[in-house]
Amino acid sequence: MRDGKTFVTNSAPNPPLMIAETSPAAAVSFQYLDDRMPVAIQSLVHSISKTHGVDPQLVAAVMKVESNYDRWAKSSKGALGLMQLIPETGQRFGVRDFFDPAQNIEGGVRYLRFLSDKFGSSNLDLMLAAYNAGENLVERIGRVPSIPETRDYVRKIRTIYKPGNAPVLMAAAESPKTVVETAAPEPEPAKIYKSVDEWGVVHFSNAGPPR
Repeated sequence: MRDGKTFVTNSAPNPPLMIAETSPAAAVSFQYLDDRMPVAIQSLVHSISKTHGVDPQLVAAVMKVESNYDRWAKSSKGALGLMQLIPETGQRFGVRDFFDPAQNIEGGVRYLRFLSDKFGSSNLDLMLAAYNAGENLVERIGRVPSIPETRDYVRKIRTIYKPGNAPVLMAAAESPKTVVETAAPEPEPAKIYKSVDEWGVVHFSNAGPPR
């Protein structure tokens, strides 16, 4: 309350930019992810995915197919770590130590978010094909390339990916709406009239003198 007025608002001194909608069970465990994934990795996948608005289950599915949760994985083509990032792609998204789980997952999730924004979140096949075969090729042809490895890659992830509750993000530019409720105005004090009768007696009354 300030100056006799009551203010009700949904804003806070430091309002969060992300609102995560998860079930109560998800808040205490990560069992909705693959239980074969190390718990420490599950925690990173959960928190980093929420931060960037990517479904943790999609990240888990990509990681399963890419490295089978092996942080030290290396491919014959030079892809590294849990999310199998090639050095050029990883560096674009801030990765310096490709075998550090947090950095590798951060880079992979940021790349998935980039591909989602580029191709549209509803075009999952194009996102996955771009992750495997390169965004430039997929963008140029506008479809999943006729590359057996890429087609098999998309099929595998589609088979194991079960969409979950992705986080809901609030744009930083949004201003929270404020509702202000003012107190009811206090009634004006009654007027008191003074009069003197013919005998000189003074009278006070809240009724005005007769017209």
